[in-house]
Amino acid sequence: MKILLTGATGYIGKRLLPILVANGYEIICCVRDRNRFKIPKGFEKNIKVIEVDFLKEETLLEIPSDIDAAYYLIHSMSSSSDNYDELESISANNFVQRINKTNAKQVIYLTGIVNDESLSKHLSSRKNVEDILSSGTYVMTALRAGIIVGSGSASFEIIRDLVNKLPIMITPKWLNTKCQPIAINDVLEFLSKSLLNPVTYNQNFDIGGPDILTYKEMLLAFAKAKNLKRWIFTIPIMTPKLSSYWLYFVTSTSYKLASALVSSMKVEVVCRDTKINELLDVKPMTYEMALSRALLKVEADNVASSWKDSLVSGRFKTNISTYLKIPKKDCFIDRRKKEIIDREYTINKIWSIGGETGWYYGDWLWNLRGFIDKLYGGVGSRRGRTNKHNINPGDSLDFWRVLYSNKEEGKLILFAEMKLPGEAWLEFKILGNTLYQSATFRPRGIWGKLYWYAVLPFHGFIFNGMLNKLVK
Repeated sequence: MKILLTGATGYIGKRLLPILVANGYEIICCVRDRNRFKIPKGFEKNIKVIEVDFLKEETLLEIPSDIDAAYYLIHSMSSSSDNYDELESISANNFVQRINKTNAKQVIYLTGIVNDESLSKHLSSRKNVEDILSSGTYVMTALRAGIIVGSGSASFEIIRDLVNKLPIMITPKWLNTKCQPIAINDVLEFLSKSLLNPVTYNQNFDIGGPDILTYKEMLLAFAKAKNLKRWIFTIPIMTPKLSSYWLYFVTSTSYKLASALVSSMKVEVVCRDTKINELLDVKPMTYEMALSRALLKVEADNVASSWKDSLVSGRFKTNISTYLKIPKKDCFIDRRKKEIIDREYTINKIWSIGGETGWYYGDWLWNLRGFIDKLYGGVGSRRGRTNKHNINPGDSLDFWRVLYSNKEEGKLILFAEMKLPGEAWLEFKILGNTLYQSATFRPRGIWGKLYWYAVLPFHGFIFNGMLNKLVK
């Protein structure tokens, strides 16, 4: 059977894919940019990749007609666009029109719990998408989740940032709002067991764990799991805007995502019932168990996917392939090279760069640049990296985005997502016994040129020191 998987490069899609393949399905993966998608080893015969942009109706013709079911895992909560609700509506309508012309019997949609009359813009948009998807000629299954807890999830990363960085928290009153968190493993089980299962047809279900907690209780439970002493005080005077800035500066989240989360966190997200647990024979784990599993994955450097690797976590508005070819005309280029002693050692050092490892030389300057970027509304350097030693195209790496990564070839290309009066690339390339390192900057106007000359003295210090560390 053929299953269409949208959002295949997303947090949920990356984790659902191997489960569907293991269950014997042939998967058609919808991606906006083929360069960002890497088929897992051993799955090549079971996976077909197609490029589809659901905002461009003509690209949906790539979707084959002989599919049996489809997953709709497309969300734009942290999109840089203010009218993301309109974009989500267009995407859903285009999807329905195309799926209606296929053999698909079922569409499964993962959305948010919407059992409150006063919904945030984000949850209202998701409910609208659900209504649009329900208008198709196929049967529809909607799974409504609250906070998803798992290594790399936006909720888990925000909780981790807050607890790790703030021994004492002065917080907004919405931390007393109740929610029903669910482990990522349980979400995946619900998604896989709902597939072509008649008991789920033309219905919507709330899915959640056994615990109903306030956000404050969730933070304190995380602190307990990490053996940390934390004190949290809530005050009623923090406006939504101040709350959004609080999350933005303390955590790795973008301001857009922080705003969407704050507006949603004021609304209780508790399951109406848990009848789907019996229908699909799923026993969701406790919040404590979900935390324990997530922490084990992080400590073992075995995070399968992260929300930070989504393009909406940065400044990208187009496919990464647009920037893959590094320009030379009208650019400033800092080129350096060094003979390497041990190729494997140097490659492993390059592929471990950034995140907790740092940049090997002048880390305080890299951190300062990230802090300045955050002050000006940029991504900063708090995103880190998903895995300590593994890099794939499309991954975030501090304030960079990975454009190209080929360990066998010894070539890595990064694109800067920090706020700049221009565009910047950083490339590492090994040819023979020499490591070539180049920083390319394409300035935008006079301010771009002034910026290059202002940072040029630091390049000699940072890049030369980094190059020496990579080869020794």
